[in-house]
Amino acid sequence: MATAADLRMSWWGGESRHVATQKALEACGAKHGHSVKGEFTGFDGYLEKLTTQMAGRTEADIVQVNWPWLPLFSKNGDGFADLRDLKSLDLSNWTDAELESGSMNDVLQGIPVSTTGRVFFFNTTTFEKAGVAIPTTWDELLTATKAVKEKLGNDHYTFNAVKETAQLVTTMVVVQRTGKDMVDAEANRVAWTPEELAEGIDFLGTLVTEGVMRSQKEEAADGNVNLFEKPEWADGRIAGSYEWDSTFEKYSAPLKEGQVLKPFPLLKVEGAVTDGIYRKPSMVFSISKHSKDSEAAAQILNCLLNEPEGIGALGTTRGIPGSKAASARLGDEGDAEVREANAIVMASSGPTVSPFNENPEIRGIFLDTLEEYAYGQLDAQQAAEQIIDGVNDVLAEFD
Repeated sequence: MATAADLRMSWWGGESRHVATQKALEACGAKHGHSVKGEFTGFDGYLEKLTTQMAGRTEADIVQVNWPWLPLFSKNGDGFADLRDLKSLDLSNWTDAELESGSMNDVLQGIPVSTTGRVFFFNTTTFEKAGVAIPTTWDELLTATKAVKEKLGNDHYTFNAVKETAQLVTTMVVVQRTGKDMVDAEANRVAWTPEELAEGIDFLGTLVTEGVMRSQKEEAADGNVNLFEKPEWADGRIAGSYEWDSTFEKYSAPLKEGQVLKPFPLLKVEGAVTDGIYRKPSMVFSISKHSKDSEAAAQILNCLLNEPEGIGALGTTRGIPGSKAASARLGDEGDAEVREANAIVMASSGPTVSPFNENPEIRGIFLDTLEEYAYGQLDAQQAAEQIIDGVNDVLAEFD
């Protein structure tokens, strides 16, 4: 049993998250006899501040960590406390796969606060006007695209994939065909062959040549406008995209009256061995290995995620909670379509996703190369080889 402790917790977020978290810390502190000081900011600058604190061993006892940062702070699994060693944490509220996603070198470094993933959003109004059903496979989308253009005009597109979405569509297709995430965690190198990645890049090119979506080149010429800001999205001339489940309202809100947007399961290629879901923790809560009372910190963390006092105060300010206890207690709280999209994410199959997929340097290599491919400067095979060589160079820095 932990004795009374003075603890600190750091996080980023907006005003609603700040208020909710402070209330939760007050309630959980009172319940377990600890005082917890909140240290909170916006997202900008948080990484730099945490990097400085980690280097000086002055980080808070409980730390909110962006999931892709885990390799930066704990590539060997020794950056934070091993959460499996703390008796006050009830880890049974998470699946083995969820806990694996918060682990580095098989050491649990962070508990997933909520789980997010990419799903398809389709404007059902556009498909209904064209007299076609919402597609369930990529082949059906190609067929539906022809019907939409014939009935509604060549300025209509059934899909959108720009920048990181283009990368994630490409990787999704490769994952569906191979069952492998981009990074082999054991070897710490790209798991795909150049031929496997080239097929995914070729597929992205096919979506452009078949008129399913506009090319990167066309998008760049228009200034790479965000999809939710495009008039073509608002009036249904672009009828689909591949987005984070939690962003549904951002994409549904701009639609003109009469346009209906709904979430749908992933489209699959023929012969797919998995759904290829891109599922990840939206963020994790970690405990400092330098905490003077890690067991007290674990009591607070368990209260925030698993106990009524913390669950009630936090609500859905960090998304739909990953903890089974929190999810059950909150019931239907939150937007219905967001919950439906999240249910798709949780029910879909796919390999554990490495945080290196979102390493800024790796993402930059992927996106720059896809742009060269879009401009005809590289073919798919050359692009695949360039991406794999570049990504492996970055991964080697973490050996």
